[in-house]
Amino acid sequence: MKIFGLEIKRAPSRKVTFRNYAGAKSDRLTADWITTNLVSDEILRWHLSKLRSRSRDLANNNDYMKNFLRKLKVNVIGPNGIGMQSKARLRNGNLDKRSNEKIEEAWQNWTKKANISVCGTLTFKDFISTAIETVARDGEVLIRKIKGYDNKFSYALQLLEADHLDENLNQDLANGNKIRLGIEKNRWGKPIAYHLLEKHPGETLASGQSYVRIPAEEIIHIFIKERPTQSRGVPWAHTAIIRLRMLGLYEEAALVNARIGASKMQAIIMSDSSGEFTGDGKDAYNNVVDEVEPGMRELLPPGTTLHDFNPQYPSQEYAPFNKAALRGIASGLGCSYNSLANDLEGVNFSSLRSGLLEERDGWKAIQSWFIENVLEEIFPVFLEMAILSGELNLSYAEIQRLTAPKWQGRRWEWVDPEKDINARITALSAGLTTRTRICAEQGDDFEEILEELKEEKKMITDSGLSFFLDAIKKPENNPAEPEEDMASAATGGDGNGKNH
Repeated sequence: MKIFGLEIKRAPSRKVTFRNYAGAKSDRLTADWITTNLVSDEILRWHLSKLRSRSRDLANNNDYMKNFLRKLKVNVIGPNGIGMQSKARLRNGNLDKRSNEKIEEAWQNWTKKANISVCGTLTFKDFISTAIETVARDGEVLIRKIKGYDNKFSYALQLLEADHLDENLNQDLANGNKIRLGIEKNRWGKPIAYHLLEKHPGETLASGQSYVRIPAEEIIHIFIKERPTQSRGVPWAHTAIIRLRMLGLYEEAALVNARIGASKMQAIIMSDSSGEFTGDGKDAYNNVVDEVEPGMRELLPPGTTLHDFNPQYPSQEYAPFNKAALRGIASGLGCSYNSLANDLEGVNFSSLRSGLLEERDGWKAIQSWFIENVLEEIFPVFLEMAILSGELNLSYAEIQRLTAPKWQGRRWEWVDPEKDINARITALSAGLTTRTRICAEQGDDFEEILEELKEEKKMITDSGLSFFLDAIKKPENNPAEPEEDMASAATGGDGNGKNH
């Protein structure tokens, strides 16, 4: 082609290819992979109730789910609960020992069964144990802070199941607020109020339901947020629910089959000349007999062909399949397989230590989350109401300075405590830690230990007795021993190639 006498050649066309994500590919292998980009609240509106009910059913009937919830309470709350130590300081920076003692004494009184819960049946440890179990099982729980309650502190707490929040209550209000899944929010997504059903919807006698609007400052809504705009929590086992259910049914079928296989049966075939057939396969109540019992003998009609029935399942594949399924379930629940399944077979010391340390870090993370979202919300109101009610003789004007709680969750001893103690002594001698931190890691208060030591010393002095603690010498390391071990391992004997 010529333009103004110049020869113009057309550039050859090139095929343009786009690089795609393999995970977004649509083919016969992904045709049944149905996805959605709906906001989290829209998904929860349709599925939350069913997820919650299925999780509760597993908690009632599945051994592994029950074990997970039990271990959650044992490791997060612990046998003694979560301790509170008041660490208020004076203007000069020193600890206000007098005020701290008063606050801790008032806290001990308020956390008793008669004061902390409106139902009067839960101690502080029971209350927080029930709360953490409910959050894990249901995905969320509500704690209502009730000022002016009829107790000495004029303050109590009420535990409410998430069913009181109606996920079908969704409205756009005239003032610009929106109600999503029963929670009223402003335009920034901040909760303003909770619209609670007056009666639990699962109560069979409940009738004439109505909503009660509770200001958000009176409600502690506990759940783990996984998406930025998520308003409600989902059960922690939501990814493992189907596998837990199927594994439970699989084990039930295997157990029934094993029982049938272990039952020895006989079948008697009557000849035509023996008369009328008397066996009808029914019991005295006219129910069809369909259960195999050990030593059972069945009378069959004439002409019946007998086939051998000798079930061999469960077979050798049962144990590895069960273990593989439980590993996936443990991953979904966030705990180790060995802990969930109570299986320590074939576990060595190193792998056990590694798994336990990682799992305990997970429990500590849940502890911190629970303390920040629950206990840190409860304590300031307790301190305020304790002072106003007269149960705590401190100045209300100093409340900001006095609000300085330190929470101590449970800690764990290792299987070889002597090594841990020696490691702490070494770190303390090197100036890498303090006695206060060491005690805190063990769940103790160094200040309390000092007071107890002073008290013990005084009691011993007053008794006229004396106690001596023999110094335990640390065994000296023999530098030759590791080399000998390595040589023995390398040669398979005593280092000279000789086996003994």
